[in-house]
Formats: sequence, structure tokens, C-alpha cells
Amino acid sequence: MSRTTVPALHGPSRRGFVTATGVGLLGLLAACGSGGSDDAEAEATGPLSGTVTMWSSFTQGPRAEWMQKMADAFHAENPEVTVNIELFSWGEFNTKWTTGLTAGQVPDISTALPNNVVEMINAEALIPLDDVIDSIGRDRFPEAALREGRLEDVSYSVPIYSHAQVMWYRKDLLEAHGLGVPQTWEELAHAAKTIGRSNDLYGLSVPLGTGDMMGARYLNFYVRSAGERLLKADGSANLTSAAALEGVTYWVDLYKEVSPEGSLEYAVLDQATLFYQGKTAFDFNSGFHISGVEANSPDLLGSIAAAPLPRLKASDPVNYPAETSTIPLVVWQASEVRREAKAFLEFLYSTDEYIEFLRAVPGGMLPVLSDVAEDPAFLDNETISTFADSIEVIQDQVGVGSAIGMEEGPVVQAGVLTSQGLIEKMFHSVIIDGTDIEAAAKDCDDKLNAAFKAAGAQIG
Repeated sequence: MSRTTVPALHGPSRRGFVTATGVGLLGLLAACGSGGSDDAEAEATGPLSGTVTMWSSFTQGPRAEWMQKMADAFHAENPEVTVNIELFSWGEFNTKWTTGLTAGQVPDISTALPNNVVEMINAEALIPLDDVIDSIGRDRFPEAALREGRLEDVSYSVPIYSHAQVMWYRKDLLEAHGLGVPQTWEELAHAAKTIGRSNDLYGLSVPLGTGDMMGARYLNFYVRSAGERLLKADGSANLTSAAALEGVTYWVDLYKEVSPEGSLEYAVLDQATLFYQGKTAFDFNSGFHISGVEANSPDLLGSIAAAPLPRLKASDPVNYPAETSTIPLVVWQASEVRREAKAFLEFLYSTDEYIEFLRAVPGGMLPVLSDVAEDPAFLDNETISTFADSIEVIQDQVGVGSAIGMEEGPVVQAGVLTSQGLIEKMFHSVIIDGTDIEAAAKDCDDKLNAAFKAAGAQIG
């Protein structure tokens, strides 16, 4: 079916660790789960047939073109199956799936973000995909990538690529100012302030827009470097710890000293564009920065490189767990063409075609299949060869990191930390209103804990 009407939920509930966090979802998603028949899928034989609708957030040209090419190739091998690809940006997708689920209009298969998957599992909106993972080869996937989509040893998503947050810098600007690559937060602050803020060049931009998660991301870097998390062991917020307060102080200081004034409202693309255009000396992002600089300022491509995230002391471990993003694919519970949707999902991992997908953004999308990461066909690429050292830095972070708040596995708090703008509003309170940092952090702690409880999380 192109879009599937969701019948009422029947059977045992999977609710055991989270409750959906999307606005307006509480109480509504409970009735939006099961549809179709697992038994019917298991018993189905004969040629695949039907129309599979996929919602994809791979909207950029090469990735969108690859997905359509795969849909066409799958149809060529399975003439009775048509795969319709519908494109939505990540921001649009979040609204689309939450409203679509409550309205009973969802796709058969889709891309997602890790925090989406947590909510979707809780809403009983997804089907298990362990059979697909086993068919592709379970031992080819990193355990951490599978864990983010797993509840009670059942996998509800299949990762398709990974990337991680690292520190990007301009080699030419460091050389011009006699600076080395910062290893610590103190060294980064010194370097950013040395380069300063003049002539449309900023040592560093501190993005704090309330419509995105960048404030949470930057604070998480600092807190993780101290060996802590934004969540306590009991699941409550951890913004009043010494490390968190130091982190807030650090980023407020750099915002005031070197950041564009407008960065108080920056989202991720605003922030990245500054680096793409050569207007910042440092930035934190993934390997997507390579293609961004190449498209916007190709003359600067030879002047950028990635380094590990700064740490508190130079003697601390170089590679500590921070933020990794592993992008998954899911199949929806309400689909009436589950067998076809799962077959198409597996089809996307055909080795040659999968390598072609990764090369759509070389260095930005890293393989989740261990053998592909070492495949000469993947490695034989000019960008991957040129930026081998930077890509190794990213891969090292992929190996130890997780999504923010999901260091111990999928929890609802992760979605609240990154989707409600509460940490960003805390920064605004300090910078705009002059609120004392400890008072602002305590207020944010209270608001986060209230939001966690409202979302159904068990804390304390």
C-alpha cells in the first residue's frame, strides 16, 4: 500500500522503558501500533508483489538519486513490486511521522534518527528486524549501532551508516597565528580568542538556537570529557554537577568573547555554513564538513582537518565517548507489504551498491558493515584517501560514542534532552537575562526532570 491506515492496538504491549515524547503524542500513540499479521508474513510464499512506500530523508542529490536507482533496480528484479520514494527533510520527517501515526497514515519503510526509533518502539509502531540483520550478517554490524534500536533483545531498526562529532580546524589559520592543534578545552579557548572576532572571521561560533539541539551537543562534549553524562545514573538530569556548571561557564564565555552575536539563534546548518564559507577557525561536526567545504569554498579544502574532541587535561585519554550518530532504517508495523518492505531494506546492503551509497558523501557517511570499511572498493576514493587521517579520527569516535543520552541504551530522556530546547533556553537565560549560572542550571534541571516524568520516564 502507498500509505497504510493504522488499526487499533491488540496484543501485549512493548512499553517497558519509554513513553513517546512528541508533542501531543502522549495517550494517542498507544492506539496506533499493530497492523497486518506477522503470521501472514511468515507464511507468505511466491513472488513479492505490491506497492512499497518509503519516506526518505536522504534528500541531497546524490543520495536521493541513489535511493531512486535502488527502487528502480528492485522493481527490475521484482516486477510485481513498485517502490515509491517520498522525500522529507529530517525536520519535516519528525512532524510527518508523529502526525501520520496519530492520523493512521504511515509509510511501509523509512529512514529515522536514533531518538525517533526510541519513540517509535514505544508507540509499538515498528516490526522486529532481527531476521533482516541476520540475513545481512549480524557480526558485520557494530554492537553499539544495533543496541540503539533494540529492546529486550529484539531489534527494531537496521543501521545504514554512521558518523561522529569531532573538532574541525583550519590549518592555515593556526599556522598564521603560530598555534598548534588544541588538545584541551583551555587550549581551544586560547586559540579561538587569539584568532578573535574581526573581518568576518570568528575563532569559534557557539550555536545556541532553541529550535535545535546544538547547545545540548556542545555542553555534552564538555561533560563527557569529564567522564560524566547529562543524565545521572537514576535517569534524572545532571546539569548542576561541577562538570556541567564548568561547561556552561566555558561556552558562555566563548560566546561572549569570539562568537557571532547571531549564533544565539543558530541551528546546525547555520553553524556549519560558517565553516563551509571559511568564516570560522574551529567547528564541531562530522565528515559531512568535507563535502560542505568542497561545495562552498573549494579553495579551502586543503586547509581543513579533523582532530579528536578537546579534553580537560592533555594527559586524559585522547578518545573519550562523546557523540556518535548512527542512522537507521525501520519497517512500520501497520504495513501490509512487510515482506516486500523487508526485502527492499535488505536489498540496499548489496555490497557494490552500498559502497556507491557511501561514496555519495565520501567521509561523511561511514560504513556500518565492518568488511565494507576495509573493502578496497570503498577505500579507493580520492576524498577518502586525502582525508584518511581525519576519517580515522571520526571512526575512532564512532567506535566509542553514542547518541546523546543513550550511553546506556535507548531511553526517553534522550529525546527530551535534544528536542525540547530546554538546555538552549538555559543558555539564553544566562546570556540574555543575566541569570546566575547555578540558578539557571538548577531551573533547567527541574524543567528537564518534569519533562522526563511527563514523557513517562522513571527517574529517581
